[in-house]
Amino acid sequence: MFDRRSGYRPHMTRLATRALDRLADPVALAHAQGVSTVIGGAWPLVSMRSFEAVFGPKEDRWLAYTVSGLLVTNGLSQVLAARGGVVPTARALGYGTAGTLLAIDLVFVPAGRIRWTYLIDAAFEAMWIGLWSRARRS
Repeated sequence: MFDRRSGYRPHMTRLATRALDRLADPVALAHAQGVSTVIGGAWPLVSMRSFEAVFGPKEDRWLAYTVSGLLVTNGLSQVLAARGGVVPTARALGYGTAGTLLAIDLVFVPAGRIRWTYLIDAAFEAMWIGLWSRARRS
């Protein structure tokens, strides 16, 4: 169990504890999520073949490219907002991006419209929401 006074978390390594503590800083969290969003968004633009190997063939590639471009733009905007000290904007981008992607994953995987591998993305989006919910207010 976590002891607030000592910071002891018996189930976590020091590295994991330091990483979680660092991500309590909203600027660091926005930067991490923004970079992650840029990388994930750029993937289909760089290699549609490998992206489709994981997430399934895309009927309308133009739509995949459009979403990819928007995710790259969103991630860059989040990083720039964080660097500029505009934390409320970075936080809104973080919650909004993760919430939208999570909702899409949780609606369309069970409906059979997208592959089960999108549930991996859903787990990451839920993680970002959880991290934002525990990040310090600034």
